[in-house]
Amino acid sequence: VQLVESGGGLVQAGGSLRLSCAASGSTFSNVVMGWYRQPPGEQRELVAAITRGGGTTHYADSVTGRFTISRDNAKNTVYLQLTRLKPEDTALYSCAAAPRLFRWPPGQDDFDSWGQGTQVTVSS
Repeated sequence: VQLVESGGGLVQAGGSLRLSCAASGSTFSNVVMGWYRQPPGEQRELVAAITRGGGTTHYADSVTGRFTISRDNAKNTVYLQLTRLKPEDTALYSCAAAPRLFRWPPGQDDFDSWGQGTQVTVSS
């Protein structure tokens, strides 16, 4: 599956953004989706994940209550709503697709398709 993210940008602390990830090339409803982020000089971390039907979600502790993952299988798109943004949320955000689910939350090696990423920068 091919993935293309959009929606990143520069925002002040406390602000909001909505990231989108458009998928093509496979049956979107058959894949688990995740959002990762990688701050400069740091390792990539799982921010949120959502099951195929959208009924189960997972969030990193650092974003719980502030970020919301959702998906629209009719539009082949997964979203990440970011609210109450903090400077430490600054990172390259990438979506990823996992065709099979072996564990929950999924691990990075469960995802086999990745987008190029969209930059989110939060100023203080």
